[in-house]
Amino acid sequence: METLVTLLPLILMFALMYLFLIRPQQKRQKKVVEMQNSLAKGDKVVTIGGLHGIIDAIDEGQVILKCGDGSRLTYDRNAVREVVDRQTM
Repeated sequence: METLVTLLPLILMFALMYLFLIRPQQKRQKKVVEMQNSLAKGDKVVTIGGLHGIIDAIDEGQVILKCGDGSRLTYDRNAVREVVDRQTM
């Protein structure tokens, strides 16, 4: 019985850590992966470096962004931080 009483705070601490730290991080990561997998040509995006562009072409692991001056830059798909405006078809 004494071991249960001494282990209970430790078990409670791990449960709270999971609920407040690990689980929300997993949800955020899942949303980011879904967003990166759903990228399409014409989407306006922002990279992790802050570059704003429009997806001109998309590959398995890379995207080609067209910038405001007409230049085309190749980035890893993982470098896309967010989609600002989705292309509607």
